[in-house]
Amino acid sequence: MQCAYFEALKAFNNGETPVGCVIALGGEIIGRGANGRNTQKSALAHAELIAIGQACAHFGDWRLEGCRLYVTVEPCPMCAGAIIQARIPMLVYGADNPKAGCAGSILNIVGEQRFNHTCQVVSGVMRDECAGLMVDFFKGLRCVSCSP
Repeated sequence: MQCAYFEALKAFNNGETPVGCVIALGGEIIGRGANGRNTQKSALAHAELIAIGQACAHFGDWRLEGCRLYVTVEPCPMCAGAIIQARIPMLVYGADNPKAGCAGSILNIVGEQRFNHTCQVVSGVMRDECAGLMVDFFKGLRCVSCSP
């Protein structure tokens, strides 16, 4: 999770919402992503999607069975769907996402039994650090919007 947090710091330093993700196979990181929606001008530039794309390229397949995805914030609906589509068996995340989280906060897409794949979820890893980074980011936005 520390590597995912480092990716979130990259996003933060680029003025992006600080979400970071890594995908590991065994002890090796095979995909990493930092949120890039604003800099890439793309709704698809979520940390998880970037990391999944890299991991698929590394693996040479769209199936990421045996991998673990670590992300600093609970995945949104799009990213939760991508996790299921990639057949990732384990999701580890830091902070809950009460406004868009789909690993249990709003919906539980990753655990939906009607899909042909689900994944195990471990939440709260480095929760305080991950949530703190989000708080600092949005506090900074509010301060900027209040300046003359």
